[in-house]
Amino acid sequence: MLLELSAGSETLLLDCLDTPTTRAILTTLPLGTTAQTWGNEIYFPVPASALLEASAKDVVQPGEIAFWTEGNCIAIGFGPTPVSRGDEIRLAARTNIWAHSRDDVRCLSNVRTGDQVTLKKHQSA
Repeated sequence: MLLELSAGSETLLLDCLDTPTTRAILTTLPLGTTAQTWGNEIYFPVPASALLEASAKDVVQPGEIAFWTEGNCIAIGFGPTPVSRGDEIRLAARTNIWAHSRDDVRCLSNVRTGDQVTLKKHQSA
């Protein structure tokens, strides 16, 4: 399934993975909320919950879309965070990867705390 994420003036298309976390997030769509930032990461709350999956990790690759189970938030890292070592993208805790962005997530550097975020199913033309 293809989703559309808008944050501030930026839009990303997300390819969902087939995971329990993905299924939990899909039940909450469409979603409107506000962005928070932490270093080179944006995150935002989602009214979903999921257990930590066996593949959960705290160091992610650009384009991996994560779900922070303890905070019920989607987290998207696009560069170093306050806990990174070197240039890695290290999130605050282990997270479930539930989607991949088709677009360059570095555009999220333009997003500020308080910016509007929407997540919905993509309507193909």
